[in-house]
Amino acid sequence: MKKILALHRRSVEGIRPVLAPIGLPDLDRPTPCAGWDLRALLEHMTGQDHGFARAVTATRTGAEIDPGAFAPRPLDPSPAATLRAGLDDVVAAFAAGAAGPVPMPEFGAQLPLDVVVQMHLVDTLVHGWDVAATLGVQDDYAARLDAEVVGAALAMCEQIPDDASRERAGAPFAHALPAARDADAWTCVLTSLGRDPAWTAGSLVG
Repeated sequence: MKKILALHRRSVEGIRPVLAPIGLPDLDRPTPCAGWDLRALLEHMTGQDHGFARAVTATRTGAEIDPGAFAPRPLDPSPAATLRAGLDDVVAAFAAGAAGPVPMPEFGAQLPLDVVVQMHLVDTLVHGWDVAATLGVQDDYAARLDAEVVGAALAMCEQIPDDASRERAGAPFAHALPAARDADAWTCVLTSLGRDPAWTAGSLVG
């Protein structure tokens, strides 16, 4: 468990430089997530951070958790500060541990904490790329990625069903895309979750 938590913290630290410069003028930019501008993506990310933190905390407090806990949350005037606070909350919740299986109403299940941490690690890494691609800094983001964290993410991605759940409105992951046989681990993470590694905002023109 200590190892998984350490990898998760490293994934969070990796996304922070991408989030730090985001300002209000950026929020209308298109993202790799079909139908979502940057505001919608960040509100989704904030909602997920809030939901994961509350769900883990609920195992110790006995609080009820419903799917609304994971719903998109409005951004403060400083989007970067909103995201930073959400990440801080989920890291702290994971570090405090769980008193039992973690309720994940989005999936209709209660899951072990180590699985929940790995799920959030994948969310963090891939949505970090979504934001980086939106801002045109995806190459810098990929160059800073921790190989061990990417390996953990890929192992988790290989367990995510590629089924009809990826077609529902607001689904964060699309159906997997083909990857070259010799593709590196990070490319495989992206393609397994329906991301085109070559995506740019300019590719939407025309």
